[in-house]
Amino acid sequence: MSIEVTNLTKVYGSQRAVDGISFSLKKGEIVGFLGPNGAGKSTTMKILTGYLRATEGIAKVSDFDVSKEPMPARRSIGYLPEHNPLYLDMYVTEFLLFSGKLYGMKGTSLQSRVEEVIVLCGLETEKRKKIGQLSKGYRQRVGLAQSFLHNPSVLILDEPTTGLDPNQIQEIRDVIRTAGKDKTVLFSTHIMQEVEALCDRVIIISKGKVVNDSSLQELRNTGNSLEEIFRRLTS
Repeated sequence: MSIEVTNLTKVYGSQRAVDGISFSLKKGEIVGFLGPNGAGKSTTMKILTGYLRATEGIAKVSDFDVSKEPMPARRSIGYLPEHNPLYLDMYVTEFLLFSGKLYGMKGTSLQSRVEEVIVLCGLETEKRKKIGQLSKGYRQRVGLAQSFLHNPSVLILDEPTTGLDPNQIQEIRDVIRTAGKDKTVLFSTHIMQEVEALCDRVIIISKGKVVNDSSLQELRNTGNSLEEIFRRLTS
């Protein structure tokens, strides 16, 4: 399995932000991770990427336990957090070259990979600009380019289209679809149209627990809209 979560729990004082959840993702799946604010989505993603330690349970990425083998696990992950951290004073190409070196990439292979992701993310016209000069949509593209620069097998994207206009959402959606052809993608969103357009499967979490884990087609077969199912399961 590309991602395997078993009885995962994260406790803050008396609050169980994540409460014994389990799920797994196979190679090549694109899975929507849905839930209301405070449901535990970002906490789960931060545990998978090694930014938080779980209180209990096991999280594996590419068969590496993220708590016992953090560096091999992290090398297999491309991560875009909800608040996209970028160096605003760096130029786009400069930032991607810098990021590639942090992954251990170098020389002509790094140069060619940077050019490849610039094209993939539609950054050709912006690559000589400072990141601070870019619109939010283009900054998200830079974050996405950085997340799969090292060609990871797993992409974890936390609300990658938050705050974007409809055209920008479509553009980022196209990038995710293209980049995810040969990768496992777990992404959270509040936009149901994105799930309909991109996902093979939907995991819904509420109050720290998984309340649905099924294919998109199975949800469609209920005769209810995804919005109706989401409201019923998370109310």
